[in-house]
Amino acid sequence: MKNDLLKILEIIKLGEKLKFEMRHSWLSNGRQESVAEHTWRVSLMAMLIEPYLKQKVDSSRLLKMIIIHDLVEAEAGDIPAFDTMDNHTVKEQKAMNEIKSIEKIRDTLGGAMGEELYNLWFEFENKETFESKVANALDKLEAQIQHNEADISTWIEIEHKMSFMMDKHVGFDPILQLFKDLIEEEAEEKLKEAGIDTNSIKEAIL
Repeated sequence: MKNDLLKILEIIKLGEKLKFEMRHSWLSNGRQESVAEHTWRVSLMAMLIEPYLKQKVDSSRLLKMIIIHDLVEAEAGDIPAFDTMDNHTVKEQKAMNEIKSIEKIRDTLGGAMGEELYNLWFEFENKETFESKVANALDKLEAQIQHNEADISTWIEIEHKMSFMMDKHVGFDPILQLFKDLIEEEAEEKLKEAGIDTNSIKEAIL
């Protein structure tokens, strides 16, 4: 038992790194966001939105999936989505680094728990189950909410376009689609207030 607890303590200490691993997102007070803060709010979103989803969700599995998914970034680092969008090499390297990290987490914990977290991480990545689709959708939506809350000066140009590219993540559930629409409307209003032509952005996506 003591040995098992030492292994758990090692993973908890790994999690501390997420408190100072920064994301390409800024808070409303001008401070950069940590991965840990992002993960916490995705978990909060899951808890609040779960009762409204069209299909019953395994809440425990959903929350575990959200929490474990970003833990790999304690070693692999956080790479923004826009860095992998059109760069196959970066995308492939990111995947390799994250797989190495989740394998290390599995091997450190060992036993059933190590295998469970390993499988949950890949379930999220594969996006085939309802829970994994919800987890992925909330992950993307939280990032956009955070952008909406940050000063527009922190946005880079590709993020103007990405504000209108979330449909593919939410189309499987009407509530998430509606939730996305509300978040997208906030983004569009913010862009318009900054004098940015959102119609041309949306036309370019189509």
